Amino acid sequence: MTFPGKWLFELISHDMTLGYKIKKVLYSGKTQYQSVDIIETDTLGTSLVLDGKTQSTSVDEYIYHESLVHPAMIAHSNPRKVFVGGGGEGATLREVLNHRSVERVVMLDLDREVVDLCRNYLSKHSDGSFDDKRLELIHSDAREYLLNSSEFFDVIILDLVDPLEEGTAYTLYTQEFYAIAKNRLTDDGILVTQSGPAGLLHYRECFSPIYRTLMTIFSEVHPYNIHIPAFSTMWGFCLAFAKGRGTDDFDFEALDRNIQERILPTLKAYDSVTHKHMFSLPLYLRNGLEEETRIVKDDNPVFMI
Repeated sequence: MTFPGKWLFELISHDMTLGYKIKKVLYSGKTQYQSVDIIETDTLGTSLVLDGKTQSTSVDEYIYHESLVHPAMIAHSNPRKVFVGGGGEGATLREVLNHRSVERVVMLDLDREVVDLCRNYLSKHSDGSFDDKRLELIHSDAREYLLNSSEFFDVIILDLVDPLEEGTAYTLYTQEFYAIAKNRLTDDGILVTQSGPAGLLHYRECFSPIYRTLMTIFSEVHPYNIHIPAFSTMWGFCLAFAKGRGTDDFDFEALDRNIQERILPTLKAYDSVTHKHMFSLPLYLRNGLEEETRIVKDDNPVFMI
């Protein structure tokens, strides 16, 4: 079988790949830390690809970013100070700043060049959020920053690149790092992290060990997932509470009321119905998470394909 034209083939597993025909290459190069491709395809629009992995696309980025940000922000009664790790394209920052209560955001992204490229080629992702006066943007290592900081945050949002063996972020998925992060949360603080593929074929790769590792540090951890079309699978997240809430009650009316009162009216994916479905994991996944025994540590990390 032939594939005319130029294609992006992304390795999903050892024996599975996903291909997109490239309509236009907007940028291709390497920064100090990673390879960067910004391309256009008919299916996904403009896409950011780091080290061969699709990170964000103009067609569906709102599904990922709303799902990452808003469950944690809404779960906190009054999030004023927020830390964002990663998220160089600025869409996570955009969603955080849409919360009326937010007074300060510290965003750490190691790769200044990626942020600058995204501001140029993916400006709709950030939608002006990099110019918000509430933002302090720092280009350094998130782990080192949190370890040496004396500031406390109501919410920590980890929109990190995947834990690749030769990548920059795998030490930000370990028990040691989560302990550092918890120490920078307020007493009722909340952490959320993207946690890798969460479909049937791939959840054991990162999702289940990240969940099990967080359980050793935090009082309460809630895993959830949602389908991201650009990733061609369910994608996992973990919501961790410094202090347990002691209830699993779900109030549709209260959540929708909080969304209406606390978030600027820009949402396209997240509401009470979406929330309920994201946290309603299928039986095989609930069983798989509970059966997981691996603890991710600095000397025993997990890596994605």
